[in-house]
Amino acid sequence: MSFTLRVLAPDQSVFDGSADEVILPSTTGQLGVLTGHVSMLTALDSGVLRVREGNSWKAIALSGGFAEVDADEVTVLVNAAELGSNIDTATAEKAFEAAQQLFNGFEGKPSSPEKIKAEKSLANARARLSASRAG
Repeated sequence: MSFTLRVLAPDQSVFDGSADEVILPSTTGQLGVLTGHVSMLTALDSGVLRVREGNSWKAIALSGGFAEVDADEVTVLVNAAELGSNIDTATAEKAFEAAQQLFNGFEGKPSSPEKIKAEKSLANARARLSASRAG
């Protein structure tokens, strides 16, 4: 049995179709959703959303947001999203390395807006790289 999944970013609809299973990167850990899941609203972290259609899986890199599960419909509203199959792995690796170097430059320093921004950049780059490898 399947349910409807919509992944929406401010500038585009990244996914709109049916899914048999979804794994969300919630702020409290990975959250699986199957048909008949109880209604809920959850905050999402930067990470990889995984969608199963039949026997195949798709990966979508997310940059934080929210997910609502209601009556066999899952709606994901995020700041940014990108299908893993559309991400060039080599480019994603370079972006991850650059973000990691920037974040490492703040090691041992107290928290600051710049450090928080670098940490968020690193999380987004990690999500894009993971999604590109998962396809």
